[in-house]
Amino acid sequence: MLLIFTHKVTNRLSYTAKQIFVKILGVEIGFTTKVEDFIKHNGPKMTYSKQPLQNEFFIRSNDLLFEQGINDLEVKVSDWEGIPCFFSSGEKSTVPFDIFSASFFLLSRYEEYLPHVKDAVGRFPVKESIAYQNNFLELPMVDLWAQKLLEALKERFPDLEAKERNYRFTSIINVTTSHSYAMRGFSRTIGGFLLDLTNFKFRNVWERLSVLLRLKKDPYDNFLELVEIHKKFPIQTMFFFQFAKHSAHDKNVSTNNNKFRYLIKSVADYSIVSLSTSFVSSLDKKVLLEEKKQLGNLINRPINYARLRYNKVNVPATYRNLVETEFTDDFSMGYTHEIGFRAGTCTPFYFYDINTEVRQPIKIHPFAMHDYALLKYSSKDEVFDKMDRVYRMVKQVKGDFNLVFSNELLGGKEQLDWMELYQTILKRYYV
Repeated sequence: MLLIFTHKVTNRLSYTAKQIFVKILGVEIGFTTKVEDFIKHNGPKMTYSKQPLQNEFFIRSNDLLFEQGINDLEVKVSDWEGIPCFFSSGEKSTVPFDIFSASFFLLSRYEEYLPHVKDAVGRFPVKESIAYQNNFLELPMVDLWAQKLLEALKERFPDLEAKERNYRFTSIINVTTSHSYAMRGFSRTIGGFLLDLTNFKFRNVWERLSVLLRLKKDPYDNFLELVEIHKKFPIQTMFFFQFAKHSAHDKNVSTNNNKFRYLIKSVADYSIVSLSTSFVSSLDKKVLLEEKKQLGNLINRPINYARLRYNKVNVPATYRNLVETEFTDDFSMGYTHEIGFRAGTCTPFYFYDINTEVRQPIKIHPFAMHDYALLKYSSKDEVFDKMDRVYRMVKQVKGDFNLVFSNELLGGKEQLDWMELYQTILKRYYV
């Protein structure tokens, strides 16, 4: 066991140290505030405080983990042997920055509590993040820092035991619009025809007619093909279906449509199925609970996992709502239009609510890429040049490579063959 001496054990420190040592590195830890206990300990040990006791492994603490609430912090990014870092700790410190405070800042989404202007759908803008502004969004910083910290500790304590993790790949299919033309109901179908005619979209008119006459399948209806593709690879796959009433932002098939209901039950026979929440339910807990209940009743399984519409995570309100409606896991932590790590990690972590200073019982599974972030690339070479770099980093730290795909893009008319691209991604990254 690694013993950590500190002048005060706070919820923030305990939360962050356990994430780094136990969850990421597989190292057992204990805390003490008593000098005599620290001196008596014969195993590996370190001090996390303002001053070292003697000549031990020492990390000089910032004030962040001993404060409460939100303060306006100065974040100045420096370098640790080629890896960006912040909250410098001075010359006496074995590690040149406060790795715990920096990790807490990223994991807690501290910057999202600070004043900022939200985007058109109410999200924290990626360009406001220090990771984007300092060019380390594509790096799983917390995992990389943890890996280097372990190397430094093993130099001092060669017998320090750490359990190795395994790299994991998960393909997430987000279904907010299961069908483009089919199952839309009479009034919505007529409305779609008129809208396409008004905008001179004659190709859409013909395609809609062909689908309705069953001359061709709906372009978004690729579910059986996806199930067959997934059978070829030993990977975890998850389908998140929207199961909500129609609204300005939520335009999926009616939850009363028997064919739609049968589709969801069929997919649930082969894969994990859970809830892609509606835009309305992100603002209303009663609606969220109803969506959860109805989908659970349909597939006859508890619904524990959630994905937020538009990845609209607003801390801490979003996670409080998910906890209160008894979700256990969230898969929305990432940016829709940028590749990278919103919380600076590729390891699942529990949400820490800064307003209450308590770790909430909901596990967050960060994703590295939502396929909308790939629309800016015009060739497969460009896509894989970017994705390979991120994959190598996740593989290096043996983290979780979670990728989100939308059935609209998989069946859409894009510059690249999206279904072919999807299969290549699976083949390339599942091991």
